[in-house]
Amino acid sequence: MVDGPLIVQSDKTILLEVDHAQATEARHAIAAFAELERAPEHIHSYRLTPLGLWNARAAGLDAEQVLNTLLTYSRFPVPHSLLIDIEETMSRYGRLRLEKDPQHGLVLRTNDYPVLEEVLHAKKIQPLLGPRIDGETVVVQSAMRGQLKQLLLKLGWPAEDFAGYVDGTPHPILLNEDGWALRPYQKLATENFWAGGSGVVVLPCGAGKTLVGAAAMATSSTTTLILVTNTVSARQWKDELLKRTSLTEDEIGEYSGAVKEVRPVTIATYQVLTLKRGGLYPHLELLDANDWGLIIYDEVHLLPAPIFRMTADLQARRRLGLTATLVREDGREGEVFSLIGPKRYDAPWKDIEAQGYIAPADCIEVRVDLPRDERVAYAMAEDGDKYRLCSTSETKSKVVEQLVHRHEGDQILVIGQYIDQLDELAERLNAPVIKGETPVKERQRLFDLFRKGELKTLVVSKVANFSIDLPEASVAIQVSGSFGSRQEEAQRLGRLLRPKADGRAAHFYTVVARDTLDQDFAAKRQRFLAEQGYAYSIQDAADIGKPV
Repeated sequence: MVDGPLIVQSDKTILLEVDHAQATEARHAIAAFAELERAPEHIHSYRLTPLGLWNARAAGLDAEQVLNTLLTYSRFPVPHSLLIDIEETMSRYGRLRLEKDPQHGLVLRTNDYPVLEEVLHAKKIQPLLGPRIDGETVVVQSAMRGQLKQLLLKLGWPAEDFAGYVDGTPHPILLNEDGWALRPYQKLATENFWAGGSGVVVLPCGAGKTLVGAAAMATSSTTTLILVTNTVSARQWKDELLKRTSLTEDEIGEYSGAVKEVRPVTIATYQVLTLKRGGLYPHLELLDANDWGLIIYDEVHLLPAPIFRMTADLQARRRLGLTATLVREDGREGEVFSLIGPKRYDAPWKDIEAQGYIAPADCIEVRVDLPRDERVAYAMAEDGDKYRLCSTSETKSKVVEQLVHRHEGDQILVIGQYIDQLDELAERLNAPVIKGETPVKERQRLFDLFRKGELKTLVVSKVANFSIDLPEASVAIQVSGSFGSRQEEAQRLGRLLRPKADGRAAHFYTVVARDTLDQDFAAKRQRFLAEQGYAYSIQDAADIGKPV
């Protein structure tokens, strides 16, 4: 018997003993195909899912490598039934292939006749198909390429797409590597994406996802549409492309609420594309109006439903999704897999940290006790009101003040969900607040002051969760969040991970009301970061005022 760190069980759960000498290498090995479910102090629990195994298969891992990982690190014999199940699940990926046929156009092909028969008899799939060519091939309506991939995934037969891509309108783009160079993992991410044609690159916040996008654009050298979360992000992308590539001001357009420019490289916000008028999305046609050679989806884990629907029709365009985490709280990871493409590259956060490309971070959960009157109000509240009540407790404000005092001189972000809470904190801290109603120009002005160090403390709502580059931010204090959102937790920590000039660590505090939903949701939020190797220490609020 091997004294390994894993216990692999027949119900598809994997238990990891955190304190084992091989725990870190085992965690990295299984992260490629297993999903973390719970991460208490000593034993972390993972689950094997079909989507996780298919993503691993698409990324180049075969069943033999997955099985070898489990057998190498498992303390007890791995159940034989599970070994067979993993092999059979992974073998389902690619049993069906979408290909271009010179005579018939787009076809669905298989070397497993019964599988094709099964999908041909699925009622939702029949309308998407044309005539049967032979026992292993059927014609597909080209406009149905994306919808067919979605339905095949739901049936449990994910198709591998070899149908290729249109070239798009050529437009020369060169990387301007003057005084900088792509990091090895950025090169590898770009190469893996291009070899696969479409898919997702997962890199930690602060690790240079924009540069992977720029490198993909240079490889493509075609007109490019870039979709981003907000206008501030659009302008950051533009600044970075002007700095890192041969593109000029005249070649880059912004398509947002304020500006509607369509140029060889166009940066559009999700908000403007999903703006609905009279039951229609008037701006969505931008996605298909030009002969784009490449479409980049920034923060792809946030894709709204209308963009998914339109992307189903864009399967002939190369598509690159960029994100720090593929976690979606709505369970639509399958949509990303089938419509944008499988995961092509995924770098563990701690690996990038070890190479010195992102800052180390201490994660600390500070627990406060609700005073008696607030505890009674919480106990008597309707279920829908409980989380807001405990999240916005007055007791948190004093702790935030103490933490700001503890880190006097550092660049500090105070982050929350509820605007009235943030307004009150901004007043107490004598700091400006950025929220949804803050005009873009004012947001940019405040972010610039913060970057220059002229503003030390900034209070921000969830508008700052994504794609905001604040290199010198070294402390974040989270007072409330979007319930149990794992991806929000990852994005908020990500605001701190740009390497600091003096090499110091970042500090990420979450202020949590003890014995409430706030504490329960905090545990859920931390799961993704725990998978990446971040350990949360717990402090009592009473100890915060004491010397460090």
